[in-house]
Amino acid sequence: MQQPISITALASMSPLGIQPKDIWNNYTNNNHHFTSKDGAFIAEISTEAKKEIKHLRQSNTKYKALDDSVLYAIYAARQAVKNANWNASDNFGINIGSSRGATALFENYHQEFITNKKANTLTSPTTTLGNISSWVAHDLQTNGPEISHSITCSTALHAVLNGIAWINSGMCKQFLVGGSEAPLTPFTIAQMQALKIYARANTSPYPNRSLDLNKTENTMILGEGAAMACLEAGEIDGALAKIMGIGYATEILEHNASLSTNALCFQRSMTMALGSLNPEDIDIIVTHTPGTIKGDQAEINAIETIFCNKTPALTTNKWKIGHSLGASGLLNIEMAVMMLQHQEFISVPYLKVQTPKHIKKVLINAVGFGGNAVSILLSK
Repeated sequence: MQQPISITALASMSPLGIQPKDIWNNYTNNNHHFTSKDGAFIAEISTEAKKEIKHLRQSNTKYKALDDSVLYAIYAARQAVKNANWNASDNFGINIGSSRGATALFENYHQEFITNKKANTLTSPTTTLGNISSWVAHDLQTNGPEISHSITCSTALHAVLNGIAWINSGMCKQFLVGGSEAPLTPFTIAQMQALKIYARANTSPYPNRSLDLNKTENTMILGEGAAMACLEAGEIDGALAKIMGIGYATEILEHNASLSTNALCFQRSMTMALGSLNPEDIDIIVTHTPGTIKGDQAEINAIETIFCNKTPALTTNKWKIGHSLGASGLLNIEMAVMMLQHQEFISVPYLKVQTPKHIKKVLINAVGFGGNAVSILLSK
């Protein structure tokens, strides 16, 4: 890191809600947010969030043609920028990514094409990945750079890397970064089921068993949502947290959808993020662990390799809100920032871990199909 980067504001929309107080209250209970639809578990955004999206869609005739992934991003971006007291005249940059983009809209347009043998006029411009950041920039009336990308499930944390790179280059002083995902369609769920990684309907009180190394079947569940962070150079008074280290790596795949047994990409990304710090200085790791047998075990193997016998307290939010793919990394950052703010560890109800007495440094991991890991180190 050339310099510390401050997170001056956060905002999100997820199954946990949209207000920080509600999100924290939902984190501190032992309830998950899964429902069953068409025989599969899913994690939808909260009722309050759905009302806000309905209102947003109706507020502008142009917005009626947009996918939920774009509307989620617009809503969260508005709140983050408001919380940071940024103005359009600041010309801040925008990098919002998504693993799958306009999932439902693309599928609807394709079905119309199959039926009518003719594409809707707006099919192409409303289903490109680039339209997420473009529409956010349009909504906020900014003039800075706007970037969209997909790097599967590490997309949001790659957006953080990009924002830091632009700030360090001197080309931008501020960057809005994040991820947005609305993947709860039958076809998308069927794709995960085809990989045999999706949770089956059962009577377990916790359908997703992220971080549970004793599970005997895969338990990944899809969730939806968006999360944004406002980044600024240096140590800003009143900042929520500062980014002390970043790490990234890609490994040669053993399988199209899995990490190596010891997640070499995570070993490299965590080592890079730690820099010269002693691994014992890390209090918590917010893991990526999607709830699959091999994926969870590989990340734990990597953590044990790097931290040896001094493994920090491990936690995850996927047992509660599922895997929001490209948005998940920024939701993990939000979780980490809340633990730093409240000085309270968010535990996993079916796991026993040593709770840290003080929370000063938290490491956040994300990885996706392609073995592209990112690790972000936060401090108070």
